Amino acid sequence: MRPRRDLQSRAFLLAAAAIFGLARSPDAAKAQTPDAGATAALFEQRCAACHADAAERAPTQAALRAMSPSFIVDALTRGMMKEQGSGLTDDQRTALAEYLTGRKLGVDAPMAGRCVGAAPPFSLDGPMFNGWGADVENSRFQPDPGLAAVDLPRLELKWAFGVPGAILMFGQPTVAGGRVFIGGQNGHVYALEMRTGCYFWDYRASAGVRTAITVARVGERMVALFGDRRGHVYSVDAATGETIWKAAPDVEPRAAITGAPVLFENRLYVPIANGDGATPGDSSYECCKGRGAVAALDAATGDVVWRTYTTAEATPQGRNAVGTQLYGPSGASVWSAPTIDAQRRLLYVGTGDNHSAPATETSDAVLALKLDDGKIVWSKQLLAGDIWNGACGYADHTNCPEPHGPDQDIGSSANLIGLGGGKRVLTVGQKSGMVWGLDPDDSGQIVWSRRVGDGGRLGGVQWGTATDGKAVFVAVSDIRSRAYAPGRPAGPDPEAGGGLFALAAADGAVLWRAPPANACGTAPDCSPAQSAAVTATPDFVLSGSDDGHIRAYATADGRIIWDYDMAKPFKTVNEVEASGGALDAAGPTVAGGMIFVNAGYGLYGKRPGNVLAAFAPAP
Repeated sequence: MRPRRDLQSRAFLLAAAAIFGLARSPDAAKAQTPDAGATAALFEQRCAACHADAAERAPTQAALRAMSPSFIVDALTRGMMKEQGSGLTDDQRTALAEYLTGRKLGVDAPMAGRCVGAAPPFSLDGPMFNGWGADVENSRFQPDPGLAAVDLPRLELKWAFGVPGAILMFGQPTVAGGRVFIGGQNGHVYALEMRTGCYFWDYRASAGVRTAITVARVGERMVALFGDRRGHVYSVDAATGETIWKAAPDVEPRAAITGAPVLFENRLYVPIANGDGATPGDSSYECCKGRGAVAALDAATGDVVWRTYTTAEATPQGRNAVGTQLYGPSGASVWSAPTIDAQRRLLYVGTGDNHSAPATETSDAVLALKLDDGKIVWSKQLLAGDIWNGACGYADHTNCPEPHGPDQDIGSSANLIGLGGGKRVLTVGQKSGMVWGLDPDDSGQIVWSRRVGDGGRLGGVQWGTATDGKAVFVAVSDIRSRAYAPGRPAGPDPEAGGGLFALAAADGAVLWRAPPANACGTAPDCSPAQSAAVTATPDFVLSGSDDGHIRAYATADGRIIWDYDMAKPFKTVNEVEASGGALDAAGPTVAGGMIFVNAGYGLYGKRPGNVLAAFAPAP
């Protein structure tokens, strides 16, 4: 599983289609309306293996119960699962949602917590953590956090906001103009008042929004820019939530935007992933045609200026054992935010593995593209021959290529770092457990490399590193699964994974290592893995863990100076029932003396959750 896909809903709907046998036959859908007993039996017979296996993308039954019935119906009707849900009748969607959640479908009550009175004029003056990396070089560094390490022991919860129906919190908060902007798994984007958590507007996108949001002036308007998991890009008025434009920069099936689009000089540079690597577990699926891309959009209109694919267009490559036509090359998705090099007028992206043969030189690689026209200037492959797709993780291996690779993509954005004296380095982490220092001024030649973890499908560096210009701060996942008992779901090993490194940016030397905190104890579904993106300030580094804790480490030596357990219920300003859980995917953000943390990640047996929490020092 590659860290930037997060296609759990797609796997879930494949299972849902299997329950009713209706993935391809609307007429059959009309003929079947199973009662609760029949649905339960079919679920156990056809789908339990997928949902009980925490090593696969499908959420567990416990995680599904945390969703709302309306969220599941919406996903089947208009969201990520629209394609698969088209084979179900309305009654069947409702029956499935009620069976999985244990609750009756009803009309959701209006959300409380709207800000009272006229909204203040929107301005970009004031504290910011804007977009995924806080700057176009993707440093993930906040030079002016508004609080120092000495203030952290006085941190207290100021407010919490619950995202209705969600079990994953992967839309990293953006702070700009006195507001916090956050996208949700439920397909909504919220603009919250920074100090109180009340909301100014609630925007409904076409699918889940897992990208960070960039807020900027474009022309005469202040806009919020983001993408969704069905491949749409949006420009929304930052003050009112009004749609300015909506675009689909890539019309390939299963295109998705998981990494944050990056704005530079009135162009929006969009990373594009393709999820067809998740579906080949069905031997009748013609694997695979989807491919990664980067697109440049006019920020004022959404028009595509250029689009560059990471592989050539797929062609027939023979048939599998059951006679299904196969295609390739494919894959090499771009899962994360591009890094902008204004000096050389380039952008850098990391790519994923190939989904089908033949292998390409642009998979598991760092690519440099021209800002002006998208031409690939150089490509540096860091792992050759990594061909992998979903069939390699399922019982039916028919579509799994042989030999297949280890699925060790580059899922995190690169950091572009000036070292002084005209020297620079481009650092990037990989699921293999390696961190690489490349020379951006010499076609990406390797300057240094450092192993920080064992690596694996969910191992190594998952979501992102941070830098203060001298050190690169690297969190290690290396999560492992174990079976609790025969016949029970697999779950994360509470003693495997985790750790935080500080590496010298110039040569990769280890400055310090903070071992995992090992806070799981006997807690269920707990792992010390540190998969979430890291955020840095001048004197502390923030890292979330799958054990549910957010921790601050001293920049100088890695000492833990603040530790807060998010795995608990929260009282929310919008009166949505909410709790924390595993901290994964998005990193925390800090601005204006406050820290904003997402909690909840209901995949791979981890604890679900749906809360955004805001912290500030007590008076």
